Amino acid sequence: MTDSGPVLVAGASGFVGRRLCTALAEAGHDVRAMTRRPDGYAGAGTAVFGDVNDTGSLAGALAGCRAAYYLVHSLASKDFERLDRDAATAFGRAAADAGVQQIIYLGGLGSETDQLSSHLRSRREVETLLGETGVPVTVLRAGIIVGSGGISWEMTRQLVDHLPAMVTPRWVRTRTQPIAVADVVRYLVGVLDEPEAKNRVFEIGGPEVLQYVSMMRRVAAITQRPLLIVPVPLLTPGLSSRWLALVTTVDTQTGRSLVDSMANEVVVHDDSIRRVVPFEPMGYDDAVRTALAEHDQAPG
Repeated sequence: MTDSGPVLVAGASGFVGRRLCTALAEAGHDVRAMTRRPDGYAGAGTAVFGDVNDTGSLAGALAGCRAAYYLVHSLASKDFERLDRDAATAFGRAAADAGVQQIIYLGGLGSETDQLSSHLRSRREVETLLGETGVPVTVLRAGIIVGSGGISWEMTRQLVDHLPAMVTPRWVRTRTQPIAVADVVRYLVGVLDEPEAKNRVFEIGGPEVLQYVSMMRRVAAITQRPLLIVPVPLLTPGLSSRWLALVTTVDTQTGRSLVDSMANEVVVHDDSIRRVVPFEPMGYDDAVRTALAEHDQAPG
């Protein structure tokens, strides 16, 4: 561990961010948790005000930091591409001005040869913009992250929980490589201050490649719920997103962005991260059981 300054986590109160702050603190790092509402922050680390859409707030948040995690995106907005572009540009500049030595960004899987969705294209653009001013960037690209509170996972869990039968669009046959949120955090912590990880893009995933329909069937088997799935080829992305909003807590705009991305296969083609941060990722069924237990234990 390097003691040359604190580590900032932008998006500290989010699904991955709050877990990451805890893991970094437990590993002995001085954690600075950036949030728009520091007075209400109850997680690990020292809360500081910062908003990626408020450029003036970033200098103070990043001052003295040796590294920064960027776990921010604007998926719920129709204008998410512009918002994410402006935010990444501002954050990269502020990090360079502060002398940050490494930015670590959690992006999305998807082949460059595929016609990526606007959501995944935006994630790639952010990768570039964060490093335009010269700060070394480490990118971890993930597909579905399995954990209580994660949007894609909650969509899967709630569909199985609420519907004994469902009419589904073609994207249920798309392949993905789900990964437990605990393993995502382990990779994020592992690349911090690692010379081999700077200015590199890594792909991360669990040990299994699964279709979305297989993921849902495995959840149904674990929760002992009946599930009949009838694929319908002509169910459009717009109809799919409205359907998701009706039967889950995922809002229509976020659902549309997710559905558009579900046409893209998101699997690991380069496992070089396994040599930089070596461990055996959790299997899908164990990740599901862990996420379900977390959900059951959550207050309210």
